[in-house]
Amino acid sequence: MKQTPYTGSEYHTASIVPPLFSRYFPSLGLYGRIVRIVLAASRKAKRGAYGDEDWAKSSWDMLHAMERVGMRFEVSGLENLRDLQQPAVIVGNHMSMLETLILPGIVRPFLPVTFVIKQELLDYPFFKYVMRSRDPIAVGRANPREDLKAILNGGLERLKNGISIIVFPQTTRMQKFDATQFNSIGVKLAQRAQVPVVPLALKTDAWQNGRVIKDFGRIDRTRTVHFAFGEPMLLEKRGNEGHEAVIQFVTDKLQEWQ
Repeated sequence: MKQTPYTGSEYHTASIVPPLFSRYFPSLGLYGRIVRIVLAASRKAKRGAYGDEDWAKSSWDMLHAMERVGMRFEVSGLENLRDLQQPAVIVGNHMSMLETLILPGIVRPFLPVTFVIKQELLDYPFFKYVMRSRDPIAVGRANPREDLKAILNGGLERLKNGISIIVFPQTTRMQKFDATQFNSIGVKLAQRAQVPVVPLALKTDAWQNGRVIKDFGRIDRTRTVHFAFGEPMLLEKRGNEGHEAVIQFVTDKLQEWQ
C-alpha cells in the first residue's frame, strides 16, 4: 500500500481553517465533495477497475473532505491492527454513515477487509458499484436466522481467504449506545473461525442521522470524531466473555469522550 495518513499508533487532525462557505454551511460544503468522490469511485467500480488501494484512497479523500469543513478526527489503537498476524473480526458500535465511509481508509493499510452490510446498500444509487466490488456480506435483517447463517458462512469463507470482517452488531444506527441492542454475532463468527476479535469504539455523531434521508443529516463540526481499536482477543469456542468485553470497551470509551 502507498503512504497513508495513519502511520503511527494514533491519528489526529491537524489545525485547519475551513473556507468561509464551509464554516457557515458545513453540510452543503461536505456533501458536494462526498458526492464527487463517490461518483468517481463508482465509475471505476462499474468498469471493474476499483481495487483495494482505490477504496482506501477514496476513504482518505472523504476524511480530508470532512476535515476541510472543520471536522476533527482522533484515531487511537492502530498498533492493534498493525500487530495482527492473521485476519480478525472487528466488532464495534454504529452511529452514522460516517464510519462506513472512513473505516476502509483506516483499516485497509493494515488488513484486507470487508463489511457486513445491509442488503439495501447493494442497491443504493452509485454507491452500489463500490460496495459490490468489495465482496461484502449482505444481510436483510428481516430474518435473524438467515442473517446469522449468511454471516457465519460468508464470514468463514472470507476469513479463510485472509480477509478481515467489520461487523456492527446493532439492529440500527444509534447515536446513544444501547448494549441491549448489541448482539453477539461478531463474537460468534470469531469463535467459529478461531480468529481474534478487535473491539472498536466510535463516536461519529458529528455526522448526524437525517430526518428524511437517514444517511444524510446535519454536520456538526463542533463535535470531534473518535475511533479507538482495542487489543485483539482470541476467544474460547463458548462463553460470553468476549461479547461482554467488547460492550465494556465501547461503554468505557464513550464515557471517556463525553
